[in-house]
Amino acid sequence: MKYSLIIPVYNRPDEVDELLDSLTQQTHQDFEVIVVEDGSQVSCESVCQKYATSLDLHYYAKANSGPGQSRNDGAERAHGAYLIVLDSDCVLPPSYMQAVEDELHRQPSDAFGGPDRAHESFTPVQKAINYSMTSFFTTGGIRGGTAKRKPGPSLDRFYPRSFNMGIRSALYQQLGGFSNMRFGEDIDFSYRICESGASCRLFSEAWVWHKRRTDMMKFWRQVHNSGIARINLTKRHPGTLKLVHLLPAVFTLGVFALLLLVLVGMVLWMAGSAAGPCLATLAFAPLVLFSLLVGVDSALRNQSLWVGLLSIRASFTQLMGYGTGFLRAWWLRSVCGRNEELQAYRENFYK
Repeated sequence: MKYSLIIPVYNRPDEVDELLDSLTQQTHQDFEVIVVEDGSQVSCESVCQKYATSLDLHYYAKANSGPGQSRNDGAERAHGAYLIVLDSDCVLPPSYMQAVEDELHRQPSDAFGGPDRAHESFTPVQKAINYSMTSFFTTGGIRGGTAKRKPGPSLDRFYPRSFNMGIRSALYQQLGGFSNMRFGEDIDFSYRICESGASCRLFSEAWVWHKRRTDMMKFWRQVHNSGIARINLTKRHPGTLKLVHLLPAVFTLGVFALLLLVLVGMVLWMAGSAAGPCLATLAFAPLVLFSLLVGVDSALRNQSLWVGLLSIRASFTQLMGYGTGFLRAWWLRSVCGRNEELQAYRENFYK
């Protein structure tokens, strides 16, 4: 067998149903599926039983330990030469497995990953969140996903993410799989893959529909955790912090500074100063301009004014959630000298 698909799941039976259904429609069928239930209160076992005759499917339940360790548990039971890790909130187009097969045939690779897209059936909020995670205006288009990128020491180096990641089984075992990090474990694994000297490429045609978070508060928690994880990753892998990782923090500080200037301008205005309205307008203008750029670009891409408006909120959430998490962890670990890896919102993800 060539491929083993590993899917950790926590309380998402409906999404697992959609993912497994999409796997039955693959044009290339040389794969097994390993679903690892990570201590869920709402089991997907009955969903898996529904596909027992249409897929080479194996279901395992375990105590809660987070997605990284669940992927490792799945890998121990896998038989494929390649392991493909997928998030349970993904849906695969019928051509996905064939695209992986074609890319490996064209140019063998030790590890790989693919981009994600928003499906037309996604809710407006999901489409807005997808936009914010993939748009150039929010650094998503710089850091990953949608464009072809060549390996190298610059911003263009591609690091696969765990929602759509493949790796040779032998290399997975050699590297010990995912670490015990609760957040950022996929980037840590990607760094270790590249540091080992293994080849790693973006398979641009092996894309998935990725639902991500379903509301803005969950999205905030996710990106805030990601900002914290960036500092934790920098401590584990010195030299991996790039300019692009600083941009959300700079954006966050800039927003606070501009809002402070708006407030000062309004105070001066109420005090009778003619400079007050001018200061408030000049400070508010960059925020309006950014909002217009994001809103118009997203509305055109998604063919929806409502999604465009929601994308403004999602983009501020993405940048400032990540930025505040980054600044929080930088202050505690780099300035105050705390050695332990930081975490936030852990209960909302794994308990």
